[in-house]
Amino acid sequence: MAQRPAYVIGVGMTKFEKPGRREGWDYPQMARESGTNALDDAGIDYEEVEQAYVGYVYGESTAGQRAVYELGMTGIPVVNVNNNCSTGSTALFLAAQAVRHGAADCALALGFEKMQPGSLGATFTDREQPMQRHFELLAQISEVKFPPAPWMFGAAGREHMADYGSEPEHFAKIGLKNHRHSVNNPYAQFQDEYTLDQILDAPMIYEPLTKLQCSPTSDGSGAAIIASADFVERHDLGRRAVEIVGQAMTTDFESSLSTRQAKDVIGYDMNVQAARAVYDQSGLGPDDFQVIELHDCFSANELLLYEALDLCDEGDAPRLIDNDDTTYGGRWVVNPSGGLISKGHPLGATGLAQCAELTWQLRGEADARQVEDVDACLQHNIGLGGAAVVTAYQRAER
Repeated sequence: MAQRPAYVIGVGMTKFEKPGRREGWDYPQMARESGTNALDDAGIDYEEVEQAYVGYVYGESTAGQRAVYELGMTGIPVVNVNNNCSTGSTALFLAAQAVRHGAADCALALGFEKMQPGSLGATFTDREQPMQRHFELLAQISEVKFPPAPWMFGAAGREHMADYGSEPEHFAKIGLKNHRHSVNNPYAQFQDEYTLDQILDAPMIYEPLTKLQCSPTSDGSGAAIIASADFVERHDLGRRAVEIVGQAMTTDFESSLSTRQAKDVIGYDMNVQAARAVYDQSGLGPDDFQVIELHDCFSANELLLYEALDLCDEGDAPRLIDNDDTTYGGRWVVNPSGGLISKGHPLGATGLAQCAELTWQLRGEADARQVEDVDACLQHNIGLGGAAVVTAYQRAER
């Protein structure tokens, strides 16, 4: 099926905050802030938006409508999206899909989250959990320890250590890098830099993952405006627009639940297949990107993603880390925003915050975080249970 190109013409986000830190800051206020910022960035009025896709994980049904009513009440379709940690990127995927297939010339993707402090927990306890089969399988592979999220990703990290000889320091260096990057991000929940010893000596959550290698719960919101080529031309936005040159979303494969490997339980195959599809669509490969925002919910996942996204061969991620290939001056700058570990992780907003960072990088508007000569950027976001979304961007003026 022939598809039209889709462009990011405006992005906005709030600062990510510790849950409850801003008194009276509810999700409608978050959405108004990020959505207004995105509309102002695009230089358009909300009345020009034809569809809206609004993501959140923790909230009542139709909270998406309540959120965008802060921007306007124009009767457009508003679709609520919930895909665990990839919720924001799923909203982005759907908005871009609407534009690609001619259902809209201008669509809004917006995500928000108002979270409870502490580890993630189940909301409904009177029915089977979506990842019950994942938990049961992983329990056969590794030592069980709750809460589930650090156990799942920590087990995959231990597996990499056993299979390829990676060491705790490699995971800690990822936390070190992302905290260092966040110092220059005013939107980040944390802007503190640490030494490697401080990362290693922080409280152990699930070996080898210490607290400073784990993403925190966060409040916040992000938004992006997606438009067609005709819309971009009519509004003379070509010099600021960013084209989505490749985008794919995958869900669990049979391998996810028929494996004896922890990495497959946390979506390794989903990540590989989504990345390959994006490389095929865009005609770009890993070496063509200068900046990558990826889903470092835990440092173990970032290490595994170096391999899943084909930045290196399986087992070679520690070499990239030791060579400083994923920071300023290296082959790529990975998570210049500080990533989930330091920027924060309000589930529904994360994918759209990644989109915002990469849009700013491509425009040369990332201030102290700016990477030199950015031509193409890659985004990865995953939610267990499961959905992986990978997106490639280039400047529209190309």
